[in-house]
Amino acid sequence: MTIAPDTKDWTWVTSKVCMQCGFDPSQIGLTQLPGAIRQQVKIWDDVLSGPAVKQRPDSATWSPLEYGAHVRDVLIIMHQRLNLMLTQDNPDLPSWDQNQAARDGRYDLLNPALVADEIDIEAQMLANGYKQVTDAQSQRPGRRTDGSEFTIFTLGLYLLHDLAHHAWDVSTAEGQTGTN
Repeated sequence: MTIAPDTKDWTWVTSKVCMQCGFDPSQIGLTQLPGAIRQQVKIWDDVLSGPAVKQRPDSATWSPLEYGAHVRDVLIIMHQRLNLMLTQDNPDLPSWDQNQAARDGRYDLLNPALVADEIDIEAQMLANGYKQVTDAQSQRPGRRTDGSEFTIFTLGLYLLHDLAHHAWDVSTAEGQTGTN
């Protein structure tokens, strides 16, 4: 069975607590973004070395490996968006279909250890990018093609929620798949 597309508008997570994963954007400031990015990805080394890393808990839910590859790509996409917002005035942020990316990238066939390494590398690069952002730059705008508007800071909050939520996703699936 194919994974159903997530059509929910998640932009609210930049201003409200997520009741599922517990992410609270009010607890993060601009200078905390780099460390929070690094902290949020620490789980993936363990997740991607688990015994059931390629096993889906059910036919409608990604495996830990697929979630890990998605997280890697989220880090890449957000780094690209950060760079656009730093170098262009109010840029359009290109659309990204996460389910199509999973199919095209054959997430299910990837090497888990390589994905774990790539998550670490991409997280470091993105955290370093956010470390260079000044207070004034943090308010530079950009907008997705669906009309959702972000500042560099709220894009960082959106990213952190995505990282936290996917860590929650794999931890709640843990009992179903036997992952560590």
